[in-house]
Amino acid sequence: MKGLFKPKPRTPMELVLQTRDLLIFLDQNTETRERKRDEKIDILWKINNDEQMSELSKQILEIRIVLFGTGQAEPNPEACALLAQEFFKHDTFRLLVACLPKLDLGARQNATHVIANLQRQRVGGRLIASEYLENNLDLMDILLPGYEDGDIALTYGAISRECIRHQIVARYVLGSEYMKKCFTYIQIPNFDMASDAQATFKELLTRHKSTVAEFLSANYDWFFQGYNSQLLQSPSYITRRHAVKLLGDMLFDRSNSSVMVRYVSSLDNMRIMMNLFRDSNKTIQLDTFPVFKLFVANKNKTPGIISVLVTNRSKLLRFLGDFSIDKEDEQFEADKAQVIKVIATLEIISERSCTDADDCEVV
Repeated sequence: MKGLFKPKPRTPMELVLQTRDLLIFLDQNTETRERKRDEKIDILWKINNDEQMSELSKQILEIRIVLFGTGQAEPNPEACALLAQEFFKHDTFRLLVACLPKLDLGARQNATHVIANLQRQRVGGRLIASEYLENNLDLMDILLPGYEDGDIALTYGAISRECIRHQIVARYVLGSEYMKKCFTYIQIPNFDMASDAQATFKELLTRHKSTVAEFLSANYDWFFQGYNSQLLQSPSYITRRHAVKLLGDMLFDRSNSSVMVRYVSSLDNMRIMMNLFRDSNKTIQLDTFPVFKLFVANKNKTPGIISVLVTNRSKLLRFLGDFSIDKEDEQFEADKAQVIKVIATLEIISERSCTDADDCEVV
């Protein structure tokens, strides 16, 4: 008999509106509110609050099921599109982001999945999350400082990366003060938080090629000064490892060719690479090699760079001779042989300054 009286499934519009009402209640009624003047009122408030929280958790789970489907049924595209449309239309997205710190762990995880899915929903062929975020870019000012709060850092970090999938959001974040704070967030003592901040940082600097190239060109001085001193020369080997790998990804991207030319024309930058070659961590040494190779491959090395390479020729050749990887790699061996050859015959290489990306081709 019980199965005969199952409640009728709520429509996407009903789900969104009811969730919105519960989020508004949660946003306006928190544990920090002064409620201690009357003990009975306090108890009643807590009971009501717990009931509302329980209902909100159920609503968020139901929304997740609509968007992701179940083990027995795939999601309905029309229902997904309608839910996404209503979600952004009624500004429920902002409310959910604001209330995430107040949700229990299970509801927070479901909400994070919901938010990620909504970033990809199309309505009439339009990615409506991108349109919404373009008009609500200040949401990133809520999400990104989340790394300063250990309780919400990973949740806000995951959502930030989903939002950065949209170029308009990435451009906003790259132009914000957050970029300077990144260097601090990446070095947070908590490993999980630091790794998450690093993942967000990498997403910002690799996903949208043209936007990243514009940012790096316009902010070269302060960005690489901080990158070199705080990340590449960090006392943390994990920070150094991630930083040198990401540096290689940026410099080898053709969109950043002008930035690469500028970076490998700096003697100070090459000295940092040479010091990383001396790192006790083999992974860091291996990730440093492709970047160091750019300095050697530069057909128009500066006199200062040539002088340092010649002065350290014996040490470099000895180090490179013993430098190897665990598995056979013909490309690595060919690159190493070419670098050794260039360093060994360096006296005859031109000392003109590098002015064209084609003159800094990778050997």
